[in-house]
Formats: sequence, C-alpha cells, structure tokens
Amino acid sequence: MGSVFRFKQFEVDQTGCAMKINTDGVLLGAVAEHPAPVNILDIGTGTGVIALMMAQRFPSSLVNAVEIDESAALAAAKNCLNSPFTDRTSVVHSSFEDFTTALKYSLIVSNPPYFVNDLKNPEKRKEIARHADEDFFDLLLKKAAGILTEDGLLWLILPVKQAESVVVNAVLQKLFPARIIHVYSDQTKASFRQIICLGFADGPLLEEHMYIYEEQNLYTDQYKCLLRDFLLAF
Repeated sequence: MGSVFRFKQFEVDQTGCAMKINTDGVLLGAVAEHPAPVNILDIGTGTGVIALMMAQRFPSSLVNAVEIDESAALAAAKNCLNSPFTDRTSVVHSSFEDFTTALKYSLIVSNPPYFVNDLKNPEKRKEIARHADEDFFDLLLKKAAGILTEDGLLWLILPVKQAESVVVNAVLQKLFPARIIHVYSDQTKASFRQIICLGFADGPLLEEHMYIYEEQNLYTDQYKCLLRDFLLAF
C-alpha cells in the first residue's frame, strides 16, 4: 500500500508520520459525538485522520489539532489543507503540555500514546507516538477539564487496563464516564480496547459492545455501518 490512504471525502498522506492510520483512530473518529459541537480538539493528531473525520461529521464545527512530532504535524497540516474542510481545520505543532488556547471545546478526542511503563520502542519517534509516562494521563485529564465547555465531552480510545485507570482518575477532575464502548476483535476474544466518553455530568453510564469481525477477514455489519461514510471498501 502506498503512503496515501483514500477515504470517501478526503485523502491522508502518511509520509513522515511515525504512527500510521489504524483501527483505533478510525473507530474513535467514527464514534465520538456531541449533540452540537462548536469547537473540536484532536490531541496527538498524527496523520490528521481523526480531525478530518470530525470535520466531515460535524460541518458546522471548527476543528483544531495538536501534534508533538514535527513531521507528523506538517503532514497533518498538509492533509487538512488538501481536504474539503481546509477552512475549518488547523494543526498546531506542540506538545499538549505546552498547548495553550483561549477557546473552550465542546468535544475533545484523543487516540493517545498508551504503553505506560512498557518496553520502550527503540525507534525514537515511534516511541513518542506510542509511549506515555504515568503522569501523561493525569495531565491530559486536567488540561482537558480546563478547556472543555460545561456540556463538553472528552472521548478516548485505550487498551482496557489504561481505560479503567483513566476512568478512576478522571473523577479527580470532576469528569465522569457517560459511555464506555467495549471493542472486540470478534465474539471469541476478550475486549482489547475501550472507547470512553467523559463529561462533567455524573449521570447513568451507558455501556455498549462493538465487534469488528464476524469471522476472519469478514467485517460485522455493525463495523461496516459505523464506517460506511468513510471507508471506500464499505
């Protein structure tokens, strides 16, 4: 496969990006929602794919993205520029720690690095894209809570262990789980990801289950329905 990934309404050139388009990002981009988001922020945008999916799904929203890796930030900015959503998307090259904004966001999304205290990847840029220190998630929750609107929602996709930890720690920032989607490869396997939605309202939790494959190389109708507005294959 070449470096350009074609979606139904836009293209993503992955040249210079340490982390390529993957199922996690595409799932989050298709699932994360808000009733009427004004400003949307994608943290650690990588190729820019989630930001572009948000721009496609929410045509009245302004979408900002932040990316620590310079090459990826340049690639994401170019992908936004070449998209139909160029007037509503922007990319900032910055770590989230150093990112400052006067805006409040209705919707914050992130497919963050998640191998906390795991074996470090020898390739430095891929390491930054995939690994997180313990305090990374605390910072993410704290900063997100500070720039969310009152009815704002924070959506993350994480491995199960990290997701459970984030949900517990989010309460310190007065962020509570509104939805948790358990993601499975197929019905024979345990959940390998959770998509979590956090907000300031401490209401009932809605839990759902999503299966990607019916059997080997055969996607479920659930998965195809979710991504049919984006993927050419569906």
